[in-house]
Amino acid sequence: MEKARIGIIGLGTIAQTIHLPILTRMMDVEVVAVCDIDRAKAQFVAQKYGIRRYYNSYERMLAAEQELDGVNICTPTISHEEVAVSALESGRNVLVEKPLARTQKESIAIAAAAKKHHRMVMVGMNNRFRPDAMILKSFIEENALGEIFYVKAGWFKKLNPQSAWLARKAQSGGGVVMDLGIVMFDLAFWMMGYPEVKEVTATNYSHHTRDVEDSSIVYLKMRNGSTLTIEASWSYESNSDFFYCDCFGTAGSGSLNPFRILKRVHDNLINVAPVSTDTPQMLYRKSYENELKHWVGALRGLHPVISTVDDSVHRMQIVDTIYKAAKRGKTVSIPA
Repeated sequence: MEKARIGIIGLGTIAQTIHLPILTRMMDVEVVAVCDIDRAKAQFVAQKYGIRRYYNSYERMLAAEQELDGVNICTPTISHEEVAVSALESGRNVLVEKPLARTQKESIAIAAAAKKHHRMVMVGMNNRFRPDAMILKSFIEENALGEIFYVKAGWFKKLNPQSAWLARKAQSGGGVVMDLGIVMFDLAFWMMGYPEVKEVTATNYSHHTRDVEDSSIVYLKMRNGSTLTIEASWSYESNSDFFYCDCFGTAGSGSLNPFRILKRVHDNLINVAPVSTDTPQMLYRKSYENELKHWVGALRGLHPVISTVDDSVHRMQIVDTIYKAAKRGKTVSIPA
């Protein structure tokens, strides 16, 4: 089969440290063009990776590069709706780095464009593609842990000064909930099998930020009786960044970071997780490698895409409700 022809829009940290190094090494991919509003940056990146063409206008790139199979959007969230809709209207399939958009309304506009133009949109939720997460998910799907009734997940990470735009609500749509919380919610919700959310309770804090929250604690109650808690922070004082996802079932439990799958065998609690020598850094890298391979495979028609635009529209409904609950200071119900 021919190589998948890809254009990348937005050449910030995630594009330069993750997407480009991985995509340019894939045998079934050709990165045809790159684009950034900073023309000098676009030229530098193109030369560094041997990419033939570069642009400082995504409109010009979409108009000139008629053979693109897919567009990889790595811009700040404020531009996701505009760029994604334009790419879809031009007939291109799209990968958008998380979050899909700033609000559910913007997410719905992207989903509508994808449906109208019969194009595919995948949202970058790389933690679903971690090797340990995929193994834990397979145990859950095989009912090896019984019925999952409680999941807790969290991510504590200092805000990178190079990503200061994340703390500006007009650009990002929100603070740590949009940066870290939505990622852990997506991972945990995927582990649980997407139960319907009944109620949302949330508390947000702004200790070191003015425009957005820098810490958040969320409690979700599902219609099937299961529960989920999510905590995310840029401001928790700790020695290092840390994330976790713990799943508790009626016949066992599973955890990420550290990776454990615990089951009771003959009255003994045994860790049945496959032995892994992957470091956290390796798992992080592999998550993106697997995610991008999946997207390219979907572009080439090998399988349907996961982490779809419709998934993200639903997630954004919950995110909007998290902010509403935090602002009101009380539990908010979601209509059935």
